[in-house]
Amino acid sequence: MEHSADEMMTVAAARELRDGEVCFVGIGLPSTAANLARGRHAPDVVLIYESGTIGSKPTRLPLSIGDGDLAETADAVVPVPEIFNYWLQGGRIDVGFLGAAQIDRQGNLNSTVIGSYEDPKVRLPGAGGAPEIAALTKRVITIIRQSERTFVGELDFTTSLGADDQVVITDLGILRRVDGELTQTALHPGVTLDEAREATGWELKVADDLETTDPPTEDELAALRELERA
Repeated sequence: MEHSADEMMTVAAARELRDGEVCFVGIGLPSTAANLARGRHAPDVVLIYESGTIGSKPTRLPLSIGDGDLAETADAVVPVPEIFNYWLQGGRIDVGFLGAAQIDRQGNLNSTVIGSYEDPKVRLPGAGGAPEIAALTKRVITIIRQSERTFVGELDFTTSLGADDQVVITDLGILRRVDGELTQTALHPGVTLDEAREATGWELKVADDLETTDPPTEDELAALRELERA
């Protein structure tokens, strides 16, 4: 089956989740990927949303962290401070699933402003729980499209610091943080290394054993498209 770049990115991100993990997930592509994983290879993944829902099993993709479907299908709903004080600070969350508007070579993220903070060109949704998620989960999965606008030499604002165990899934390939620097470890089918380099605002570090991502299977695509239609 033919697939889009966004579908390849979402499937690749979903594959990173392991069954039984506790996952702090954001809205948008992170939520799509996490729920795709839950519906396929990771049925026992525990999804936690910032609104205080634990073990949510949404019947459709949530529109926001306040979507009622998250609470109705959750194993428990707790106060937001408990999510951060007990779950995050207590080291009980395995993986954080984040998006961003900008990323730099160390994996630091910007979801606050484009331009200067005092007089921004664009004001973004902001930090939310992202700084704590990036700092306190055991590993971080970041989903972001790869271009010179997003892969920048210097962030306009540092919202979250890069994590030691961090994987970045883009529409072009997969990068992992190696010795403190993002390294291109895989390219999606049909993507060239030159394309990845041109879409990166710094001299891209490339793994010696650069791989090609397996394309989405028919089952993965069918499940993703059904999820997005619901």
